[in-house]
Amino acid sequence: MIILQNISYQHPNKDRLFENLNLSIQNQNKAAIIGNNGVGKSTLLKIIAGQLHQTSGQLTIQAVPYFIPQHFGQFDQLSIAQALRIEDKLLAFKEILAGNVTEEHLNTLNDDWTIEERCETALNLWQLNGLDPDQKLDSLSGGQKTKVFLAGISIHQPELILMDEPTNHLDTEGRKLLYDFVQNSTSTLLIVSHDRKLLNLTDTICELSKTGIRVYGGTYDFYTEQKEIEQQALLNELRNTEKSLKKAKEKERETLERQNKLDSRGKQKQDKAGVARIMMNTLKNNAEKSTAKVKNMHSDKIEGISGDLQQVRSKLPEFDQIQFGFANASLHKGKILFKAKDLNLNYGNSTLWKRSLNIQINSGERISIQGPNGSGKTSLLKLILGKFHVENAQIQRIDASAVYIDQDYSLIDNSKTVYEQAQAFNNTALLEHEIKIRLNRFLFHKETWDKSCRNLSGGERMRLLLCCLTISSKSPDMLILDEPTNNLDIQNIEILTAAINQYHGTILVVSHDEIFLDQIQIDRAINL
Repeated sequence: MIILQNISYQHPNKDRLFENLNLSIQNQNKAAIIGNNGVGKSTLLKIIAGQLHQTSGQLTIQAVPYFIPQHFGQFDQLSIAQALRIEDKLLAFKEILAGNVTEEHLNTLNDDWTIEERCETALNLWQLNGLDPDQKLDSLSGGQKTKVFLAGISIHQPELILMDEPTNHLDTEGRKLLYDFVQNSTSTLLIVSHDRKLLNLTDTICELSKTGIRVYGGTYDFYTEQKEIEQQALLNELRNTEKSLKKAKEKERETLERQNKLDSRGKQKQDKAGVARIMMNTLKNNAEKSTAKVKNMHSDKIEGISGDLQQVRSKLPEFDQIQFGFANASLHKGKILFKAKDLNLNYGNSTLWKRSLNIQINSGERISIQGPNGSGKTSLLKLILGKFHVENAQIQRIDASAVYIDQDYSLIDNSKTVYEQAQAFNNTALLEHEIKIRLNRFLFHKETWDKSCRNLSGGERMRLLLCCLTISSKSPDMLILDEPTNNLDIQNIEILTAAINQYHGTILVVSHDEIFLDQIQIDRAINL
């Protein structure tokens, strides 16, 4: 169905993104492409979709691909029918029904007499009941735009479907619909995603990295098992190489000590025997040459082992190098942080929620806020933070510090460099070298300290914010996260998960990522 042979891609500025990629996807295979942000997953998918052209290599596709992009801004001025490429058919169908039966309309319709019915059924299937095909996409939410393109699958019934991060904007119900579709589909699927539940519905994982593509036959769980085996083998190789290096250094030291003793004894014998000075110098030079030869031989061996060690270390995931070290929140567990009775928001003559909320949040709890898109999850977070003024509600809120983290990590100041951003959280007068040590712990090495925060990826913004929180003298009493994993790759989701699990304050989180919520040990949910 899809064959990639030595595919390479070079940006217009001549930077090479990837090269010599080889991949084969069989008919009716359900495959996923995973990898860290920036390795070229979306670019590769666009090449397969025909939206970009590879710099070199050969691409063979045996079906017309149906592509669901990650971003929809380019479609905003189009209607639903135009975006789904069915506008002409729908117009022709309506004209024929109205009695305007022309050869042009018949050719356009091409005997597709069920187009209007299929369109309505498809939109209803994806919870887009009542949407008019003439409605513009810019009036829809991100989740609705994704569902429009998913509805297009039912309309066009393609043999090959390409999806780029399809769950990013979907709520829990939308994700369930997508999971059911993937599970039951007989089409060939190629999906770029960081949604681990979705990845477990595929039968092939293709890991894209700087070194190429590696294919793992099986689900995401099978892939992680294989990666753990590889990781353990790397760690064993690392330990063995470190032992070899230690032994080589000990052997060098012992040999040099033995050689020095022999040289010293020889000199003493020569002194006693009254050897002539010129002969003494010759013997001394010979001894020094012998010692230097021994030293060079051992140095070469040590240098070789050190090179091997560096190579093994470079294969280890950078995640293993990160050190967190959050300070404990100051509030004792169980203290009431926020309590509200009859909480609601007024919008003109209506309210946000049909029934007002009665909620209580205690220190140390881990709470998820659940509900479909548009149910007011973000609004509730802002009410808890005191961002909105409300009337007719009884609210009890203690003076507790809170950090609000949205999916764009907007606490990062785009006008600052990486180092300046870290320094902005330095409220205990850490010295410059101490700040840089912290940055290194979060994989911000010397060459990135002057990089503008504006140019950071989602994962880099997340890591920098976590670093800043560790630099701050005191952890917040409450950590509030609003869809924090949406723009992260799997490695950075794991970094965020590890950081949250080392934090001992109160957590409120809005997320549709069930695996993430399970791994950060949510206590209970507030359902809207």
